[in-house]
Amino acid sequence: MNKVILMGRLTKDPETRYTQNTNALVSSFSLAVNRRFTKQGEERQADFFNVIAWNKTGEFCSKYFKKGQQVGVIGRLQTRTWDDQNGTKHYVTEVVADEVYFADSKRDGDNTNTSFSDTFGATAPGGMGDTPEFEVSASDDLPF
Repeated sequence: MNKVILMGRLTKDPETRYTQNTNALVSSFSLAVNRRFTKQGEERQADFFNVIAWNKTGEFCSKYFKKGQQVGVIGRLQTRTWDDQNGTKHYVTEVVADEVYFADSKRDGDNTNTSFSDTFGATAPGGMGDTPEFEVSASDDLPF
């Protein structure tokens, strides 16, 4: 099974381009993911992952993702190789995003970083909204 789940911050705005043969949209960005543990006396370390998103997911990323935002990505690892014009072989491992999500918490008094659901009342493809489907009142009899 090849499945990757990451949550981190974008290091720059996504770059979008179209393939030559099929004119398919592809968006790419780098995600800084903090390591879970830190050694005492050391700064928190992060790993940087290259992510690519195709078609509708890539279009969503290019429109709504910005540098510094915290996002979640679910996808798979992919390794590619190619030879440059000098005959040097290059290798790259990247995450191919199948699902993307906003992961920032809503900041009080900060209107510069609004989420997709705040703006459009919907969620990212495959995402879950932050509004509950039902409301619980104090008079409800709950088993917990």
